[in-house]
Amino acid sequence: MSESKQEPQATKRNLWFWVPSLYFAEGIPYVIVMTVSVIMYKRLGISNTDIALYTSWLYLPWVIKPLWSPVVDLVKTKRFWFVSMQFVIGVSLACVAFTIPTSNFFQLSLAFLWLMAFSSATHDIGADGFYMIALNQSEQSFFVGIRSTAYRIAMITGQGLVVILAGQLETNFGDVFQAWMVTFWVLSAMMLFFSAYHFLIVPKSFETEERKDRAGFLTDFWQIIQSFFRKKNIGLALAFLLLYRMGEAQLVKLASPFLLDEAGVGGLGLSTSAVGTLYGTIGIIALSVGGILGGWVVARKGLKYWLWWMIAALNVPNLLYVALAVYQPESFTVIGAAVAIEQFGYGFGFTAYLMYMIYIADGPSKTAHYALATGFMALGMMLPGMVSGWIQEILGYQLFFFWVVLSAIPGFVVVKFMDMPAEFGRKSNDAG
Repeated sequence: MSESKQEPQATKRNLWFWVPSLYFAEGIPYVIVMTVSVIMYKRLGISNTDIALYTSWLYLPWVIKPLWSPVVDLVKTKRFWFVSMQFVIGVSLACVAFTIPTSNFFQLSLAFLWLMAFSSATHDIGADGFYMIALNQSEQSFFVGIRSTAYRIAMITGQGLVVILAGQLETNFGDVFQAWMVTFWVLSAMMLFFSAYHFLIVPKSFETEERKDRAGFLTDFWQIIQSFFRKKNIGLALAFLLLYRMGEAQLVKLASPFLLDEAGVGGLGLSTSAVGTLYGTIGIIALSVGGILGGWVVARKGLKYWLWWMIAALNVPNLLYVALAVYQPESFTVIGAAVAIEQFGYGFGFTAYLMYMIYIADGPSKTAHYALATGFMALGMMLPGMVSGWIQEILGYQLFFFWVVLSAIPGFVVVKFMDMPAEFGRKSNDAG
């Protein structure tokens, strides 16, 4: 008995050495695939139609992630998966760097970014699974805020520091292709370092984690999927997941190209470094404040009370992009304020989305059902994003952002029919 009690204490001393770094490493490939790739392709001369279509396809691994999660459970260990995926991601980043100077860099780099996206989604499964195995319940509660902070720091690093670095290298080299090649070499070195670091630091004592009977596990898995689609009002729930962010899914793909494009084609003509500052610092801070406030108000009044306010907060600030496209201000302060308000609204409004996924996942298989909900969440970003560039190039930026605002209407219609207990999400001491 004494040895079994000492083991958690032995690993607890090491948690600070690998939990924050693990979730920082989890965030980096995601932000590179979803955000940095858009900016890179814009700077390398790819059209908005192609950028939106092909980078939106990169959501696919997260859409279908729940379908191969049993493989991570049945083959090898969670530690093996996230360490090896970090290595694959590092190699993929190096391959992107190799392809940038080539004549067919777009097709080749997309192939390696897709490999990185698949590896990143697999990494998420392994890392989250290991976190639940290696930490007891009190440790999980304590470190949940720390892992979230580490992930947000990764977002700041990717959307901010990495883009600023690329912009500075563009200025220093006078060659956009060389600047982005060096940037991806730096990212590759970072991920390869994390792979080696976690291989050495993360405790191996949990590699004997419990295995389930393989045939029984797969049978249970398919039963869990079927039970998800038998939930009450599941059609309305899926419509909510797919339509709630329909406008934002299109905006997010074209916001950076809009900021980077010259005024002559309707953009604001900002530098790469300026865009990195806007979204990587100002935007992330506003997003985080909005998310924190959203969580606080839901805890006080419940999700049902705040649902209308949150979908409005998510979509109404998009009118600022209409104004930016019409007036094309040159003031960085004005542009920064618009981005901050939009990102704050997104952070506040997205709280309702996350809480609703928790609501529909509730039940005996809540972990697996929540994973399935995240797949539909990714699909809700992927499908509108795929056509957003094509729509923008037909309409121009002014009408496109107006279209983005109109795209919120289906989400409002679905919300009108939503129903849930008034106390859901509210702290028990506020429930009365």
